[in-house]
Amino acid sequence: MGRYQDFVPHGVIPAVLLPFLEDLSIDEHSFRAHLRDVAAVQGLSAVTINAHSTEVASCTRDEQRRLMEITGEEVGSTLPIIHGVWADGSLEAARIARQAQAGGASALLVFPPAPFTLGQSAEMVLAHFKTIRDASDLPMIVFQYPLATGQGYPAATLERLLDEVPTIRAIKDWTPLVPQHESQIRVLQGRKPSVNVLSTNSAWLLSSLVLGCNGLLSGSGSVIADLQARLYRAVQTNDLAEARRLNDRIYPLARVFYADPFVDMHNRMKEALVLLGKLPRAVVRPPLVKITDAEIARIRASLVEAGLFDQGAAPGRNAA
Repeated sequence: MGRYQDFVPHGVIPAVLLPFLEDLSIDEHSFRAHLRDVAAVQGLSAVTINAHSTEVASCTRDEQRRLMEITGEEVGSTLPIIHGVWADGSLEAARIARQAQAGGASALLVFPPAPFTLGQSAEMVLAHFKTIRDASDLPMIVFQYPLATGQGYPAATLERLLDEVPTIRAIKDWTPLVPQHESQIRVLQGRKPSVNVLSTNSAWLLSSLVLGCNGLLSGSGSVIADLQARLYRAVQTNDLAEARRLNDRIYPLARVFYADPFVDMHNRMKEALVLLGKLPRAVVRPPLVKITDAEIARIRASLVEAGLFDQGAAPGRNAA
């Protein structure tokens, strides 16, 4: 098992970003600083690496292993580490799971294999997760994609999966349909033992959390972990006035982070951290490309509106 033997994914879990140097190699110095900055926020339950936010699709095996090593060194003594399992084939997914457990991860975030966009059966889904389970006994989080993508799991498949693979302890729910989202929260968190639903609907986080999610796992936590932790706490304590106040601060950032094209969300978050003086540059790996100056200006304006940035501050400097 990971360093946190009884860890069940829950609460506020930021998915951190991955800084690069101009030559597209990993900027280890800035990554360490970013990890320390995020982990210093009060009220977090874990951090996630080797996921969308760290541009995992562009990272090699060795780079993923190195990111786990660095994360363990910087925050492993204070927070559980959730390691993404991004692979199109189940055997490769199992290899990643073994490597993650050996490196000290406390849970796995399992992405759906891309071939499922061409069609899936319950048997295929079960085979994928059982292959990972046979390689690692770490608790798993199922990344539930929208059903329209072909990579989301229908309710009947999800029920079988939870029945037959008990090491699954949570789902990261990207369901955009509110009735489906609410149904999954009620059904999964009503199971014995309960399976936590972690919202990843960061564009409408307050609405999602009030339905009863037992946590959230979000890339925007790389920028606003403190606001997310305070929002989650306000919802948990039924302080609607405080939750709405915090949501009013989060809203302008969500509006710019999750604009079209959606794939640029973490690209924009890097630019936000540059503006806040927390990253030296916002380099991304191809096929992503640097966003325009006009979009960076919109991000700056959203940081001002959210109260995170002084209108009079010089570019690239955090006035907080």
